[in-house]
This record gives sequence, C-alpha cells and structure tokens, in this order.
Amino acid sequence: MVQGKVFKYGDNVDTDVIIPARYLNAPSPAELAKHCMEDIDADFVSNVKAGDIMVGGANFGCGSSREHAPISIRAAGISCVIAASFARIFYRNAINIGFPILECPEAAEKINAGDEVTVDFDTGVITDLTTGETFKATAFPAFINGIIENGGLLPYLKAKQAKEN
Repeated sequence: MVQGKVFKYGDNVDTDVIIPARYLNAPSPAELAKHCMEDIDADFVSNVKAGDIMVGGANFGCGSSREHAPISIRAAGISCVIAASFARIFYRNAINIGFPILECPEAAEKINAGDEVTVDFDTGVITDLTTGETFKATAFPAFINGIIENGGLLPYLKAKQAKEN
C-alpha cells in the first residue's frame, strides 16, 4: 500500500512532456528526475515528495516508446500513477521496470490535485482520504505483482529461475 499527495494532469500527457527529449542522454535516473514534467509543470520537481501519487486522464504516456518516461516519474519520487487509461507501450514499460500503474477512469476524474490518496495494490482499492471516496481499479494479477515486488521484469525472471533450480 502507498499513500501520498496527488499531482494531477489531463488527457494525452505524452512521453515528451514527461521527460523532454533534450534530456534523454542523462546519465542516471536521478538526473532524469530533475527534469520530469518540467514542460507541463515547472514546479513539479521542487514540490514532489517521495511516495506522492500522479493522476492522469486518458491516454497517459502516449508518444514514443522510451522507458525514460516511467523511469523519470519513479525516480522523481512518485509511488504510482493512476490514470483513466494508458498508452499500451507506457503501461508495459512501467510494469517492466517494476513501477505500479492503475487504470481507473472514475478515480482519475474525481481525485483532485493536492488530495491525499492511498492505493492498495493487492485489492485495487484507491481511497481519496481528502474526500472519503473510494474507487476500485483492477488489482494486478500475481505475476505482475511479482514483477513489481522484484523491481522489474529481469529481476523477477531471475528470482523465478532461482526458485526453479
């Protein structure tokens, strides 16, 4: 379970807005994080705290297939992203790096910037502590939970292989 303050964005937030292309040669996730969301929210990096939550509208993460986008969001301190829907490549890239994201159109519509929210990944329950409303996203299947818990697809596969040997 995670709890944090919400940073909210609209529909069609593309990967070039999440991490502008001019920073793609940054040497580390920490360096990417310094520029996360700067073209859409110049104050994001100075206001985000570890554990905070990002909420987006429809088609979050559209655009190029770069893994830099979910890496920069996670490195900035965001614990998960909730959106009405995700671009499929962003969704897969996020899961591959072990970064939890949840689709829940009702939560994406009703949760406001600055609200305090909890997310229970085991049940898919999202609770807006500010308003008292709860929302239900689809919980991750066991194998995706395993990927997230192991910190990404490759560590998950290595752990799975080690158990089989």
